[in-house]
Amino acid sequence: MSKKNETCSFCGRPAQHGLLLLSGYDAFICSDCVENAHQIVQETLKASKPAPTETDFKEVPKPKEIKEFLDKYVIGQDAAKRTLSVAVYNHYKRLSHIAQAEEVEIEKSNIIMVGSTGTGKTLLARTIAKLLDVPFTIVDATIFTEAGYVGEDVESILSRLLQACDYDKSRAERGIVFIDEIDKLARKQDNPSITRDVGGEGVQQGLLKLLEGSIVNVPPKGGRKHPDQEYVKVDTKNILFICGGAFDGIETKIAQRLNTHTVGYNNVRRTMKIDSHDLMKYVEPQDLKHFGLIPELIGRLPVLTYLMPLDKEALRRILTEPQNSIVKQYISLFKMDGVKLTFSDEALEYIVDEAVRYKLGARGLRSIVETVMTEPMFEIPSTKKKTLTITREFAMSQLQSHKPEMLA
Repeated sequence: MSKKNETCSFCGRPAQHGLLLLSGYDAFICSDCVENAHQIVQETLKASKPAPTETDFKEVPKPKEIKEFLDKYVIGQDAAKRTLSVAVYNHYKRLSHIAQAEEVEIEKSNIIMVGSTGTGKTLLARTIAKLLDVPFTIVDATIFTEAGYVGEDVESILSRLLQACDYDKSRAERGIVFIDEIDKLARKQDNPSITRDVGGEGVQQGLLKLLEGSIVNVPPKGGRKHPDQEYVKVDTKNILFICGGAFDGIETKIAQRLNTHTVGYNNVRRTMKIDSHDLMKYVEPQDLKHFGLIPELIGRLPVLTYLMPLDKEALRRILTEPQNSIVKQYISLFKMDGVKLTFSDEALEYIVDEAVRYKLGARGLRSIVETVMTEPMFEIPSTKKKTLTITREFAMSQLQSHKPEMLA
């Protein structure tokens, strides 16, 4: 403890008015000087930190390694996982290629994923973010409006990417952006609009320059609320864009295309080979155009992949197998209270059957399990019970009591 006559060896102030002095070998330093010294050290280290170098190609996970990581969290969807793995791997290779200043310029290949709700589009994007040491952000296309109208401009996508990498512009320019609900930007008819489509076609046109690659003035604080802020110039040439959407009803467009000109023996044989239960696998860029995406946007998303609708077997695996499965999450929650939670096979089958009936995909599983577990999560922490088994009868009673209209 410092004495009244002791002074700071740096600033010379005495230990008065509650000033804290830290003693060392024949010297003292006050708390204020410690804080100032810490700030100087941080600023010096930040200034002397070397600029981030291009991605080290040797450390990039191979496509098979990326897919193996995705397999731990996402059940099925092999076609989409393969496409994403190759696209991300090529994105890194392209950055390395640019760093080597090769003569042949490799263009980036943005991706669009088509799949009904709850099939895992957003989960795939989030899982890739866990694996990659690269700035990554997920944005919802429904919040954007055409420039000059109430809502967010498309440039705010890059504002979020900058935030994800602590405003390191050089890292942001090598990042990945996932734009969800891209199908909600579809124009109302399959022809150019003669009026303003503020939240649809207008936003699609605003996205063109971002997807293709250009230098964009980005408001770092995002939007029009800070008109005096300095803009950050971000080059989107090396940013990989992944778009996803449910495209609800696109199966009708696909079916119309596949059933066109069925006259003739060869066309009849071709029609017989089509899997009418899963038309999504036959999706093509022209189907996206008929749905309402403008051709210019489709051309900037050259890689098209699809996600299969989840059947009963896939939903059963999703419920228990992934590392962050719904069942494992609840087991961990009850373990914190010292309770061992188990689900009977009959209960899991019942939950899966209900999810299939609701047609909400994996999201339906979450809502059903949440309803079943609400009562136990309320009662068990106040008891001394150490084990809990969820049976089919209990799950059925909980759903009947909480959501009778869903079971009518």
